[in-house]
Amino acid sequence: MTVTKKTLNTQIQPEDHSNQPIGIFDSGLGGLSILKCIKEQLPNEQLIYIADSLYAPYGDKSDDEIIERVNVIADALIKKGCKAIVIACNTATVIAIDQLRLRVSIPIIGVEPAIKPAVALSKNIAILTTQATAKNKRFLALVDKHKSDSNVHIQPCPGLVELIENNQLHSIKFEHLLKGYLLEVLKENIDTIVLGCTHYPFFSDKIKHLVDNQITIMETALPVTEQLKRQLIQHQLIANTHCFSNKQLQYQFFSSQANSELISIMSTLLNTPVKLSPF
Repeated sequence: MTVTKKTLNTQIQPEDHSNQPIGIFDSGLGGLSILKCIKEQLPNEQLIYIADSLYAPYGDKSDDEIIERVNVIADALIKKGCKAIVIACNTATVIAIDQLRLRVSIPIIGVEPAIKPAVALSKNIAILTTQATAKNKRFLALVDKHKSDSNVHIQPCPGLVELIENNQLHSIKFEHLLKGYLLEVLKENIDTIVLGCTHYPFFSDKIKHLVDNQITIMETALPVTEQLKRQLIQHQLIANTHCFSNKQLQYQFFSSQANSELISIMSTLLNTPVKLSPF
């Protein structure tokens, strides 16, 4: 009798990480504007969002402090199995993204003000930023690289992020601060405003109300989402099927300062109930 030997395929197959979550974080709630766009454009993906609210805003922290927080949060997201990380914070991106990419092997996507597309459209541009971003050498180098012969006015807007984080987006104080910053911008005869902080899309309607309708407002949520999608496809990490029937499992929220008021603000900004866990 002839015995046929079966050979086993001992080749190690690459592990499929496509259904692992995407991590998104910000010093506070501004990154929710990025999360909203990712939810719309990549509905099959599981998302984990961390708001580092106890340490917000990053704008008044030193570079070393920001780098430390970015690394702590990135390590936590990697432990949660994240296949990619989006730094949904302009300040954290300009200060900490380069060193983070050297520390970890998964795709890291940052946010940067939409300077390049703005320059393609206009010669008179204003960029609304936090105080920290306005002074950052990497950001200033980015502006110099792309501005060509355009006039680019950088307008720091201290206080706006703090008011949003404290549920005062519709307060008189917020309106007063915003009007003051926009008056400075309008003195420059600009026709395009770039929102250089992920918090700022939450009051883009207020900006439109206060400035001429001919002024174009540009933000970064869609370009960031498109870059994330490109990275996921390149690394064969994009989720092809929707496998979450429970939205609280598909979209998880954490904060270093979880409390009922923060839950209320997040739910309002996202227009949906949010379950928030401590980080």
